[in-house]
Amino acid sequence: MPGCGSPSEVSDATYSGRVTSLDLTPPPATATTHTRALEVLRSVFGYDAFRGDQAEIISTVIDGGDALVLMPTGGGKSLCYQVPALVRPGVGVVVSPLIALMQDQVDALSALGVRAGFLNSTQMPHERRAVEDAFVDGTLDLLYLAPERLRVPETLALLDRGQVSLFAIDEAHCVSQWGHDFRPDYLQLSVLHERWPDVPRVALTATATETTHAEIARRLQLEDARHFVASFDRPNIQYRIAAKNNPKAQLLDLLRTEHPGDAGIVYCLSRKSVEQTAEYLVAQGIPALPYHAGLGAQVRAANQSRFLREDGLVMVATIAFGMGIDKPDVRFVAHLDLPKSVEGYYQETGRAGRDGTPATAWLAYGLADVVQQRRMIDTSEGDAAHRRKLSAHLDAMLGLCETVECRRVQLLAYFGQESAACGNCDTCLNAPKTWDGTVAAQKFLSTVVRLERDRGQRYGAGHLVDILLGKETPRVTQLGHTTLSTFGIGSDLSDGEWRGVVRQLLARGLLGVDSEGYGTLELTESSAEVLSGARLVMLRREAPKAAKAARTPRSGARGAKVAVDLDDSAAAVFERLRAWRGATAKESGVPAYVVFHDATLRDIAVLHPSTLDELAAVSGVGAAKLEKFGAGVLEAVAAVSVA
Repeated sequence: MPGCGSPSEVSDATYSGRVTSLDLTPPPATATTHTRALEVLRSVFGYDAFRGDQAEIISTVIDGGDALVLMPTGGGKSLCYQVPALVRPGVGVVVSPLIALMQDQVDALSALGVRAGFLNSTQMPHERRAVEDAFVDGTLDLLYLAPERLRVPETLALLDRGQVSLFAIDEAHCVSQWGHDFRPDYLQLSVLHERWPDVPRVALTATATETTHAEIARRLQLEDARHFVASFDRPNIQYRIAAKNNPKAQLLDLLRTEHPGDAGIVYCLSRKSVEQTAEYLVAQGIPALPYHAGLGAQVRAANQSRFLREDGLVMVATIAFGMGIDKPDVRFVAHLDLPKSVEGYYQETGRAGRDGTPATAWLAYGLADVVQQRRMIDTSEGDAAHRRKLSAHLDAMLGLCETVECRRVQLLAYFGQESAACGNCDTCLNAPKTWDGTVAAQKFLSTVVRLERDRGQRYGAGHLVDILLGKETPRVTQLGHTTLSTFGIGSDLSDGEWRGVVRQLLARGLLGVDSEGYGTLELTESSAEVLSGARLVMLRREAPKAAKAARTPRSGARGAKVAVDLDDSAAAVFERLRAWRGATAKESGVPAYVVFHDATLRDIAVLHPSTLDELAAVSGVGAAKLEKFGAGVLEAVAAVSVA
């Protein structure tokens, strides 16, 4: 299937309560499984071929088998249950946690001619009854449920009254108690297999380590299912991690120089930081909206709706925002605070570039992030095993930040996949150097030792760096620390370089943070090895700021769709089509990508169709969209030709 901007992405979350009237007549029962699936792919979704493992997954489910699917965002997970649901007799039931997006997702399916409905707490009683009746009558193709509804006896009784073709468990990583999006209601989903043992199940997620993978299989009773693990590589995303230095200004520079007018997501750790960052961007002339759990439900819903429907908006959010967001043209995801785990980071950055064209994953990372995260773990609730697990997650994230090797290689290795240097991350494009920081580490740790001897006191990084630099600040002088033997012995490094040393010592566990919440520094068991000279400490030297990195993904890289270079004529058609799409989407009350993705518009602009038959040959134009939008597309194309 050409491109990553497939309809599978349009329907990759949850779906809504309208029932469309178009009936899909399945191919003859005598047709082979593959032939029937391919016919649905072509007639409904407008694509000529499956990608990767899609065909095998779909055949497995159509034939009644269970499947566990690990596939990256944009890889086409949704087709793996949508196509079987349209081929098998009965209604496909999709379990998804994303109530806020259900309406948009059903709108996307409706545009394809698929009969979809949802049941959730946002509906009025008469709306629920209409969907329930359609399910029982078999006049639905897909029914979407939030996981908590399966704890309601009435829902289970309803499913007994109809014919279920399959169960799809979307965002299956939510069942993992050690995961970043744990949802307790997912633990009850074993009821699907126990109550309906003959109905095939397919569980899908875009992110899972080997441990999480095993936990999903165990908790959902999918050990005997067929497991499909696609590559987690997103070659169109350029991963970059910058040393934090006035992060708001760094973010503004990124948006102005590389992403002017682009849609994107900025993640912040706290609600306060979300509000401040959104206000800052707006004051700088960049349209931005806040999103966090402290805002009212109506405000969150309105902001999310605007982000999905309008072009060029920046959403500043906590991690409460994003799962299941299907907006294909998110050109950047920026983190102003350190994510707690590589899984969370991968999931969040994966929201960029769903259409397969170049996108940026940018993170500002500094010493304060390490101190804050270490302190949060030390003071977290839970037993020692829980804190060890959190520390392991953080250590992996810090390792990704501090690596001098290809970031993509390290990111994929975390998920158990081998790869070669990508040529499309900051460490490949502007390789940092390493230096022997053993002596510097010994100087810093020796200062910590001397301060602990001084009435058992501990201090933060700034105070220790001032001592090493020989700064006679009021505090250093008042405390008598100018008399320490380490006072002034670190003048060979700058303040910024010393903070880089401290950050890396913390990242490697060679330096600790107090557990009382003050952010002061202390020795760890590993510190002694450094002080004695038994351990060499090689440190990363920050690379000098370079020219902006190339925006083109690797040529031919594992199925990546490289952005189409449009000549002047095609570019004019493309812009006219975008304007037509925007007006059509506004009139219909749906996001623009529900009408057509940019990738499809680009293909139309290049192929310049003049008849419906020619338009039908364009990837992404199915029968329903051809009937609904074909005349408008041809008129827009012709208008440019006439002009």
